[in-house]
Amino acid sequence: MAKPILDEALWAVLELLLPPDPPRPRGGRPRLPHRQVLTGILFVLRSGIPWELLPQELGCGSGMTCWRRLQEWQAKGIWQRIHHELLNWLGRLGHLDWSRASLDSGSVPAKRGGLLTGPNPTDRGKAGTKRHVVVDGQGVPLGVKLTAANDHDGPLFEPLLEAT
Repeated sequence: MAKPILDEALWAVLELLLPPDPPRPRGGRPRLPHRQVLTGILFVLRSGIPWELLPQELGCGSGMTCWRRLQEWQAKGIWQRIHHELLNWLGRLGHLDWSRASLDSGSVPAKRGGLLTGPNPTDRGKAGTKRHVVVDGQGVPLGVKLTAANDHDGPLFEPLLEAT
C-alpha cells in the first residue's frame, strides 16, 4: 500500500490551524473536509501536475475546489501559520540544523506589475519580482520574502532569519 500523502501525525498538527467551515444559511452542497482538500493541494504541489488534472480517484474533489481553498487559506494567512507551526514542531523534534543557513533567490517576470516589482537585471530591465529563501543546513525552508527583482540578497538575510 502506498504511503499516505498526509499522515496522521502531520494532520494532527495541521487540523488545529485550519479555520472552521463558514456557515451555509441557504444550504447547498456541503464543503469537502479540509483533510481531503489539503491532500489534493499537496498532491498537485508535489507532483507538479495542472490543477485540472487532479485524479478523482484520490477523493480530493476537483482541482478547482483545491485551488480555491488554497487561495482562501492564503488570503487568511493560514499558510504562514502552518509554516511557523511546522518549524516549531521540527524544532521540538530536533530536526532543524541551525549550524548553518543558506540564502538564495530567483527572479521571475511580473508582467502585470505590482508593488513588489522592479527592473530585472537579468531580463533587460523588464518588471520582475525576486523570491528570497533562507534554508537550514538540511534545506528546510526557514523564511521566504518577496521583493523587487533588483533587490540584493545580502540585506535580507538577517531579517529572514529573525522572522522564523
